[in-house]
Amino acid sequence: MTPAAPRAAERRLLQLHAATCSVLAHPTRLAMIDALRDGERSVTELVEAVGTSAGNVSQHLAAMRDTGVVDARREGRFAFYRISDTRILTAFRLMREVLLSRLTRDARLAAGARR
Repeated sequence: MTPAAPRAAERRLLQLHAATCSVLAHPTRLAMIDALRDGERSVTELVEAVGTSAGNVSQHLAAMRDTGVVDARREGRFAFYRISDTRILTAFRLMREVLLSRLTRDARLAAGARR
């Protein structure tokens, strides 16, 4: 292996990481991940869970599929989606915990400033 190969591999990994984080940096997509926590759902079920149009959900699912966040399964004319790797749900939960802690801390700071 040439010395440049590990650097190229690391660059590729960073590019994949950024692309995946970019896909996850959208409120609708996060709502879809939340809706998929308990298992696979159809597009219709995701539309109902997220509260947006089927076209919008389909566009988001395409981006999530392209980056490997979700997998699809066809059954007749229906498509069912699921999270491709449960570690995505772990990352989702951990980030949520971090943000809830931050909100709690900020609320305490704000309460202290009002006194």
